[in-house]
Amino acid sequence: MSSLKLHNYFRSSTSVRVRIALNLKGLEYEYIPYALLPDEHKSETFMKLNPQGLVPALEIENTTVLTQSMAIIEYLEDAYPEPSIMPPDALGKARVRSLAQIIGCDVHPVNNLRILRFIESEFGADKEAKKSWFTRWAEEGFTALETRLASEPETADFCHGNAPSLADICLYAQVLNNRRFEVKSDPYPTIMRIFTACNALPSFQDARPEFQTDAE
Repeated sequence: MSSLKLHNYFRSSTSVRVRIALNLKGLEYEYIPYALLPDEHKSETFMKLNPQGLVPALEIENTTVLTQSMAIIEYLEDAYPEPSIMPPDALGKARVRSLAQIIGCDVHPVNNLRILRFIESEFGADKEAKKSWFTRWAEEGFTALETRLASEPETADFCHGNAPSLADICLYAQVLNNRRFEVKSDPYPTIMRIFTACNALPSFQDARPEFQTDAE
């Protein structure tokens, strides 16, 4: 039995991120699913693991629990440094984190399930209104990300050089999420070129929502 247990949801883009990182590192893990729509992640058992009641959570050796996808991925990079998902130099690391955080800090937090539920329950947002909300923030983040990736010389096959990094992990997961809300991809040719390069790798493919045991 693996010493790593990933508590997650098949469709959660933050869960996709961690699954990709685990795959890139070649790490085996136990997949523990939670259905978010019926609020399984709010159960007493899971809340003991993560008082925020959010997925993913990575349980290590049945003793330690890490939460927040970016922190989990940084741990995996430190604990299992090869193959690396960060550049070796300080400026490169800062650039990769900066690109990743456009998605991780500015796009995803305002578009996740609990936010969409809130604007529905508190403000009466219907399906189209929620789609409009999601699209507004996804497009703002992707416009900035596309501009940077298209103009900065460090961009190559992937976001930073010719190997996938934390930035590619976040980009890939967000593109999948955008597709659920029919966000147009044509304005972002560089992003989509990088997405295609990622999608050719089994580590990314195998993390896709539709290939998980709890996929609906």
